[in-house]
Amino acid sequence: AQDSCAHQCGKLLGACSCQVTCQSLGICCPDYKEFCLQISPYSGSLMGGKDFLINNTALNNSSVLKCRFKQNITTSGYVDKDGKGHCISPLLYETGFIPFEVSTDGLTFPYSGTWLSVHHSKVSDEEKCTLVNETKWQYYGTPNTGGNLTLTWAQQTLAATHVNIEVWGYQETGDSYSENWMAEWKYLYTLARKIPNTGKYSFIPVPTEGSYSTWHFGILRIIPNNYFDGHRQVHQNIDNIPSIWSSEHALAWHLEKDFRKDPNAWATAKCIEWDRKEELLPNFMEEIIDCPCTLAQARADTGRFHTDYGCDIEKGSVCTYHPGAVHCVRAIQASPQYGAGQQCCYDSSGTQILTYDSTGGSTPDRGHDWGSPPFLKPPRIPGFSHWLYDVISFYYCCLWSDNCDFYMKRRPSSDCRTYRPPRAASAFGDPHFLTFDGLNFTFNGLGEYTLVESDLTSLRVQGRTQQAHFSNGTGAQGTGLSAVAMQENNSDVIEVRYSEDLNLQVLLNQRVLNFSEQTWMDLKGLYLYSTPDQNITVMFSSGSGVEIRGSGGYLTLTILLPEKFMNHTWGLFGVMNGNPEDDYTFKNKTTMSVHASPQQVFEFGASWAIENGTSLFTYDTEFLLNSFFFGEKHNASFLPVFSPHEDPADPLVQEMVSHCGSDPFCRFDVLTTRSFQVGNSTRLSHQNHKLLVEHLEPVVSCGWLEPPTNGRKNDTNYLLGSTINFTCNEGYELRGSQERTCQASGAWSGDTPQC
Repeated sequence: AQDSCAHQCGKLLGACSCQVTCQSLGICCPDYKEFCLQISPYSGSLMGGKDFLINNTALNNSSVLKCRFKQNITTSGYVDKDGKGHCISPLLYETGFIPFEVSTDGLTFPYSGTWLSVHHSKVSDEEKCTLVNETKWQYYGTPNTGGNLTLTWAQQTLAATHVNIEVWGYQETGDSYSENWMAEWKYLYTLARKIPNTGKYSFIPVPTEGSYSTWHFGILRIIPNNYFDGHRQVHQNIDNIPSIWSSEHALAWHLEKDFRKDPNAWATAKCIEWDRKEELLPNFMEEIIDCPCTLAQARADTGRFHTDYGCDIEKGSVCTYHPGAVHCVRAIQASPQYGAGQQCCYDSSGTQILTYDSTGGSTPDRGHDWGSPPFLKPPRIPGFSHWLYDVISFYYCCLWSDNCDFYMKRRPSSDCRTYRPPRAASAFGDPHFLTFDGLNFTFNGLGEYTLVESDLTSLRVQGRTQQAHFSNGTGAQGTGLSAVAMQENNSDVIEVRYSEDLNLQVLLNQRVLNFSEQTWMDLKGLYLYSTPDQNITVMFSSGSGVEIRGSGGYLTLTILLPEKFMNHTWGLFGVMNGNPEDDYTFKNKTTMSVHASPQQVFEFGASWAIENGTSLFTYDTEFLLNSFFFGEKHNASFLPVFSPHEDPADPLVQEMVSHCGSDPFCRFDVLTTRSFQVGNSTRLSHQNHKLLVEHLEPVVSCGWLEPPTNGRKNDTNYLLGSTINFTCNEGYELRGSQERTCQASGAWSGDTPQC
């Protein structure tokens, strides 16, 4: 059929469209909604077992539904009594959007959609069963921990009168860092069979026998009892069972008798065995990024570091594994070769806590907690590789026995001596631009422009401006950012825009995203995060970050680029090289003086208009097509006010002075839009930018200083200007420097003290 979307979703056909933009343009093929599937819920844990509904597609009750994920994982679906199709998500060893297709005849798969597979820790608690008092489960059998264990779940999730509770274990087989290294979740045994689906189960755990006791890390699964055990052995198909999983945890409660007899001795042996294995593995520490020196830097470098959900200052600093810390961050990108992760923790004074000084110090990870593309194989499995190398070993050495020095020796904190903060550029209001090198200007063109482009990673960030409006609805002689689109190398394309009814929308490859279920998404070449109040952060794999928020009807944009982009950028944000003099570099590479007139700056801006061939924007309405796709990319007939006149007789001017103070951008915007709301949000964005630049100032660190043997030191701050005093224990005298100061060169004054 020429005009059918069967097998054609995402394509533009001769007579009609099966692309996602076809709906707002009114050019869809008649059966678009039937074949291009909309599902709810749209996301679930990578562990699978989530039942999701296929909307808009009416199916025949006799159809045999098959759902095929990634073209090779086929699961059975079913049709409910209302004629709606359902699929059950499969167990996947990766996160992100997973393509799937549906068949009603068992042979052809004409229907298609995408499923969002999510890190197990990022799934809402309602979706999991709860290990009541989880610490008790994970310390069971250690001194003073015993008795009943209780599991609770939302019983309505499973349409069954009776359920089974199963124990699963995770293992990685083959040789570390080789082709045959494989990840596997394995069904171990059924803990409870055919119990009533009441939403609660309590039991006294019995130590396991034989081979089960070699599984120390695992998870529980609750399934309807009518999928009996034998069914699994025959088909090996565990994927079509609606399931409720627990959180992944240390299986202390199921360990063998030897553990219960003497947990300390058992765990010590495991800790030493882990230590010996680590000895043979490659050193991943050399390739992970150094930590930011201060809490301010760590929270400002949003392109490369993100809050560690285990220790968050915004959620009351509950830092169980890091006593003394108020906030930790994790490096977003895993290290290139080994897929390792970095973690950095800070105390209330904002200085970094090192494991050399405290067990609350930050510890790097052999396996990045979030996994890393292309996932699927160790050490890149989201969450679980990390558990195997970095978490269960912490139980062996630090929590079940008293051998934490073994762990800290293998996972020492990185200090910040090689950390270099990124550079920031911002645009906001009636667009005012602050470049990476600190130049600021106003460019009020109407059109679509290159904000930054780099030949280092093919990074492109493009901005669209639209005419500002006075509070009375007439067009003002100024513009503001209404959309920003971006891509790096061959990553997904992200666009953040105000829709025509002034809602903030985020588009992924032209499709409007919905954050109702997930606020963090692992996408191709980038991570995307949206806060509840719609601050959008895009974190590209190069470490560059883009932050966008809506304020006062315009977008406020901040771009953070790591130092490796020096001398590799151009566009409206200029050439990032520490020198503002060449920031007015035209597209044809000619430059003009930083003292240019507003009219000349307008010509500079116009030179950076984009072309349809390289545009990253989505034109999915008549208005956008006519104004920007078929119209000029830089509207030469729109002339803004270059320097608004301050008329002392204008009542607005007196009020403006009290609102804006001396902020020139705020004054400009109040005069051009006659709106204090716009002026205020501009003043705030300007302040935020100045603060950000302040927080990203480089800080000199001299590195960790060891206390002398038989002595001690009085401080753990190793940054510029810090002085550390040494004293000796009684009966010892000090040779060498009694105090040492961190100098601007990055070296400590004096020499090493001895007692």
